[in-house]
Amino acid sequence: MPPTMSRRILFWGFRPAEEVRHGLGTLERQVLDAVWRLGRASVRDARAALDHAVAYTTVMTVLDRLYKKGVLERTRAGRAYVYSAAASSEQLQSSLVMGLLQRLLGRGREAASPILSHLVDTVGARDRQLLDELDRLVHEKRRALDRREPR
Repeated sequence: MPPTMSRRILFWGFRPAEEVRHGLGTLERQVLDAVWRLGRASVRDARAALDHAVAYTTVMTVLDRLYKKGVLERTRAGRAYVYSAAASSEQLQSSLVMGLLQRLLGRGREAASPILSHLVDTVGARDRQLLDELDRLVHEKRRALDRREPR
């Protein structure tokens, strides 16, 4: 069973293009992938799991940053820390998308319209069934909101 997110995951210092899409830098993603594969990892374990040579201190810094961002949890094991994922890959992606959407949609209705339009266009261009699922979810949400509104 995937771990549940026990705290909010924070991201700052986004860079353009690829890194914005993922919310993490390349090495951060590689280290996080290693921790997901291993389940629990010390700095030494995470470093050994990487495909290329990275300095021990670099891996230690990346693990610490991922911990401070809320992506990893850690416990003491003697003098060292052992890291584990605070959330599954799917939960992390969901958190990233939710945070991005909240910021974009928080600018008001006029700013949200192009975003929503682009979302529909992109989903429709890739997968008709997914567009149908989006339509179903919108209708389901409308029904739920209608039931909650006082008459």
